[in-house]
Amino acid sequence: MAGNIGKAVKIFGYTRTMKSTSEYATKMNRLSNQIFGEVARPTSQEGMTIVNRLSAEPHELQEYRRQYYPAVEEATELCNILREYGLFRDEAADFKEEMLRARELRGRARIRPMWKDGVRPVKKVEFRYDD
Repeated sequence: MAGNIGKAVKIFGYTRTMKSTSEYATKMNRLSNQIFGEVARPTSQEGMTIVNRLSAEPHELQEYRRQYYPAVEEATELCNILREYGLFRDEAADFKEEMLRARELRGRARIRPMWKDGVRPVKKVEFRYDD
């Protein structure tokens, strides 16, 4: 017993444990990678490109893609206003309205339970460029 008192004892800290190649250290390293959203096991270069591609922000949420055609909804709403005034002709919308009118005449009007008072909701567009 007295012979062990003078020896320096190596304390296994977290960093020293992570450098180790023991089974415990590899399992703890994988668990740490899972917790922090990293790749848990060693992966090839091709696998890492897939991981990076899947971890990136989706294309439809990227700002430069959303701003590429910035005024599509506003232009559509302005065309609808001009159509109400009779200054613009939208044949596709005319066809849709005619089909709805024909359904109502036949007694087959589509009314969904989520619609308030049986009226189809209208999309409200807020103009971003009113400065």
